[in-house]
Amino acid sequence: MSRDPLTTGRVIGDVLDPFTPGTISFSVTYSTTEVKNGYELRPSAVNLKPRVEIGGDPNDLRTFYTLIMTDPDAPNPSDPTHREYLHWMVTDIPAATSASLGRELVSYEAPRPMLGIHRFVFVLFKQVGWQTVSPPSSRQNFNTRTFAQSCRLAPPLAAVFFNAKREIAPRTR
Repeated sequence: MSRDPLTTGRVIGDVLDPFTPGTISFSVTYSTTEVKNGYELRPSAVNLKPRVEIGGDPNDLRTFYTLIMTDPDAPNPSDPTHREYLHWMVTDIPAATSASLGRELVSYEAPRPMLGIHRFVFVLFKQVGWQTVSPPSSRQNFNTRTFAQSCRLAPPLAAVFFNAKREIAPRTR
């Protein structure tokens, strides 16, 4: 029996409650690398914001989504005192489009883990309507569950995460 990678990676528990994924397609791609649960990506490879594609009915003009990216391991996985750290938030993403067509409420901040291996989690929610999500007061100590409840977001439709650790610069002679 295979276990869900979101559960194995403790995304379910640390960031989200158990949920049933929606039938919508959802992909997060850095350059040419699609994010897959548990893959390790180098911070230098995730320096620029990713391309996020969301499925759905292109004729549906009333459905909008919110994308959240957090680090539940900040600043250190063994002592995550900033859990969660908000790296990016895009709202009002129309169905069957990409995050680039949404409203960026919190600008993309590239992952820069200093200690240990960090998980970077992308979560997609369906909104109750257009412009119903307000920006949070802080990036530190963000809580995806509490935020989703306060903005009346539906349970998550999809989530994916990658791991990253500090890159060691090559030594020069």
